[in-house]
Amino acid sequence: MGEISCASEPINGVLSRSSSSPPPSGYRKSCWYEEEIEENLRWCFALNSILHTGSTQYQEIALFDTKPFGKALVIDGKLQSAEVDEFIYHECLVHPPLLHHPNPKTVFIMGGGEGSTAREILKHRTVDKVVMCDIDEEVVEFCKEYLVVNTDAFNDPRLNVIINDARAELENRKEEKFDVIVGDLADPIEGGPCYKLYTKSFYESTVKPRLTQGGIFVTQAGPAGIFSHTEVYTCIYNTLRQVFKYVVPYAAHIPSYADTWGWVMASDSPLELSCEEMDLRIKQRVEGENKYLDGTTFSSVTTLNKVVRNALYDETHVYTEGTARFIYGHGKNDL
Repeated sequence: MGEISCASEPINGVLSRSSSSPPPSGYRKSCWYEEEIEENLRWCFALNSILHTGSTQYQEIALFDTKPFGKALVIDGKLQSAEVDEFIYHECLVHPPLLHHPNPKTVFIMGGGEGSTAREILKHRTVDKVVMCDIDEEVVEFCKEYLVVNTDAFNDPRLNVIINDARAELENRKEEKFDVIVGDLADPIEGGPCYKLYTKSFYESTVKPRLTQGGIFVTQAGPAGIFSHTEVYTCIYNTLRQVFKYVVPYAAHIPSYADTWGWVMASDSPLELSCEEMDLRIKQRVEGENKYLDGTTFSSVTTLNKVVRNALYDETHVYTEGTARFIYGHGKNDL
């Protein structure tokens, strides 16, 4: 898990020091959440309060009310989403595949327990069925209770919430296919519950056969920053290239993650949509207005910097259970 510490800090915020006694004149008491991003790099932010901490069968979970980012959901010591900027992550994950599909009606979500991915999918007028499959019932119930922004999504009759392993659920639905499958899984961390759902065998034997003709798969693919993209982003991209004909990587900066984040979209049908066509489909299909994503923005997030482009092109590693890569950190079952 990340760490929580309390300190006395000067009002101007220049210095901080540990203190268990009342702060001296000119200082204020503040609690901080600290997440270890790498061995020698930590990211911390001030807290208003700790709303919940606990442990499920699969994961450690916490909900904080933070000063810079509002409510923040943390699982296995990794920030999953924050109130003020989660729309960047979820709009980038959901809208590109649904807008590239000519008429998406059925969608399967792997993971997505907090409900934000379902919320964005259900904005699409064409969609008449969403299956959200998350392995951790306690996380889903916790998010239903605390993340009221997604209450309408959880109550939407088009949404069917299933508590199961996503691989098992897809394999059990042998006769059912989906127009879009969304991988909103926890990051592949050592000892975590999800890394096997980033493998070539899973994409090849489980995901691809459950897509309709022209169906699209999308997955979150971990950090994609100038230094962090080689952790898992490039090999997830290369792994999907072994399975699908057309693969599109893209990335956007998310302030609360303190990094650029990556997604990869894949299909056996061409993934081509101009800015103007995407904007028109948003207007025709999507209820309300996106905060972040439109045609121009998607053009921007698919234009990656030279370092990341070259790394994607040069990547040869294929993600398997025996050759898995992980982002920094450890899951509950590896502690």
